[in-house]
Amino acid sequence: MNDIPAIEGGVPVRDRKIYYGHQYLDEADYRAVQNVLQSGADLTCGPRIGELERRLCEIGGARYAVAVSSGTAALHIACLAAGIGEGDEVITTPITFAASANCALYCGARPVFADIDDRTYNIDPQSVLAHVTPRTRAVVAVDYTGQSTQIDELRQICKKYNLLLITDGAHSIGTRYKGQPTGSLADLTTFSFHPVKTVTAGEGGAVLTNDPALYQKLLLYRSHGITRDPSQMENEPEGPWYYEQVALGYNNRMTDIQAALLISQLEKLERFKARRRQITARYDEAFSGMEQLRVQEEIPESDTARHLYILRIRPEKLRIDRRGFFDALAAENICCNVHYIPVYYFPYYRKLGYSRGLCPKAEKLYEEIITLPLYYAMSDQDVDDVIRAVRRIAGYYAV
Repeated sequence: MNDIPAIEGGVPVRDRKIYYGHQYLDEADYRAVQNVLQSGADLTCGPRIGELERRLCEIGGARYAVAVSSGTAALHIACLAAGIGEGDEVITTPITFAASANCALYCGARPVFADIDDRTYNIDPQSVLAHVTPRTRAVVAVDYTGQSTQIDELRQICKKYNLLLITDGAHSIGTRYKGQPTGSLADLTTFSFHPVKTVTAGEGGAVLTNDPALYQKLLLYRSHGITRDPSQMENEPEGPWYYEQVALGYNNRMTDIQAALLISQLEKLERFKARRRQITARYDEAFSGMEQLRVQEEIPESDTARHLYILRIRPEKLRIDRRGFFDALAAENICCNVHYIPVYYFPYYRKLGYSRGLCPKAEKLYEEIITLPLYYAMSDQDVDDVIRAVRRIAGYYAV
């Protein structure tokens, strides 16, 4: 779309690139990591892990938290703790990162894809209900972009059919539903701390729960299935060195270096949330009155810590499609992304028997969405430039 800059004399709206997401680190973060490296304490399985888990419980509103190496690892051990296994089905959304569905495959179960609400883009409880079968064991509901799912409706479905509810909260740390932190509402809630998330540990994740039995299983599956707790052993300990492997677990541990960074990041969570909300409000105000565009709607129950800003174009109102709009923004040095390709579009899933047409609303959404830049360190000028570029392109290509 090289003609886009030419409509203003060939000059893009900005002379340097802005990307869809980026971490923010400050001196406190650097010091936190340095202090661990210089402390002489353990670099893994050390004191920072427990400190982090206590902090996550406070923020998430849960009784227990288990820190792990990634958001994917969190989903995996959540499914293991839930007892998901061969022949089971797990209902999830296709508008998510692949890990939300892969976690079922890791356990030998089959992901089943429910369609979305085309206003909020979250999983539609009525579609979940329509996909429940005698083999359904759990629902993995994703807080897409940070907005809470319709948790009450999903819990009612799970209660009726004796299903476990797992919330993939990779986007939603800091979000509240009806005033309650989202980490306290499902049977198991997972978080991700990848660099583009609201807070980061470099990599990392966590699982939160209020159930002590699930908590004990999470601890086992995080660390090889090994325990030093005599109450979980089959034999009497032979000495202080003694431990037993009582399950097949994995090495999904987080380092104390990562934990220290994340503890420092969590101190800034409310600042991060407030700035992201401010940028989201400016985008919504700028775009909601344009007939060529649609903004994501939010349910009133969700006090959202926004991770992604999703702009939806209306192709019937434009002379270009999503790819054209995406390329036009790139020509303006606004480097966007798309979240997400429906999971069952991938070749691996096609080999498992999935095909297009399963979730019409999700598939239509995918064809029309662009992820705009949204992160704490964006300046007001950055936000203005994004708005001006979007409005310029939408106006230029309006039908």
